Amino acid sequence: MKFNSITGGSTSGTMWDGMGNKMSEATDVVIETRPADGVALLELNRPDALNAVNMDVRQKLAASADSLVEDPDIRVIVIAGRGGNFAAGSDVKVFAQTGAGSLLAQRMHRYWESLAHCPKPVIAAVEGYALGGGCELAMHADIIVAARTASFGQPEIKLGLMPGAGGTQRLLRAIGKYKTMLLALTGEMLPATEAEKYGLVSRLSEEGEALEEALKLARKIALMSALAAEQIKEAVMYGEDAPLETALRLERKAFQLLFDTEDKREGIDAFLTKRKPAFKGR
Repeated sequence: MKFNSITGGSTSGTMWDGMGNKMSEATDVVIETRPADGVALLELNRPDALNAVNMDVRQKLAASADSLVEDPDIRVIVIAGRGGNFAAGSDVKVFAQTGAGSLLAQRMHRYWESLAHCPKPVIAAVEGYALGGGCELAMHADIIVAARTASFGQPEIKLGLMPGAGGTQRLLRAIGKYKTMLLALTGEMLPATEAEKYGLVSRLSEEGEALEEALKLARKIALMSALAAEQIKEAVMYGEDAPLETALRLERKAFQLLFDTEDKREGIDAFLTKRKPAFKGR
């Protein structure tokens, strides 16, 4: 069976084994697998660089996200890092050779937009470090599962820089102004146990079990109505910064639209007949 390539939108002969895993080279910086029905797993694969996010990683994450959005068999996306770390920032060696003009021309922000506007639920499974660009990547997810020993942070100020992929704004919305100021101005790391208390982390796991816990959640969500999940995500995302009355109107409209779906009829019938629903996403 052939699927769209992780590096682009056209079919390129990408092959999948009998376990639903993409048969890719060990040198791929992003490995895509299908660990469960309805679930896609994207793993950063630069363990020697602590999964630092470079342009290649950004491009392949974006291409994969775009492809998965169009795949009706995928309902949830999980992002993780191989080698014990989620992503310890961006590639500083590349930054050392980059000027303002070339950075502007690269328009790196466009590669984050595929995840930022992904209508399907995205879960980040964080082990080890999620720093700088890695923390920003995690915050593009809808749910963050982190090992108790994991650490988050935006240490760009130590390089004479600042977050540039949403670090100041997404962190602000997650943990508030004063904690964001502390982390961004000092470059200090935030332990996952504290991050969970402040609202940045959705759920904690034991060390080495973040991916397992994230996949457990993904499998659970994949059994739900994909249409309802999409509407819930949209209402939360677009309602977050809207005036309350506007956000409530958005929620009501989404709620009403779901009443005209097969999934709504299936869910209610399953509840009334005391059986498990079989949602079709329509």
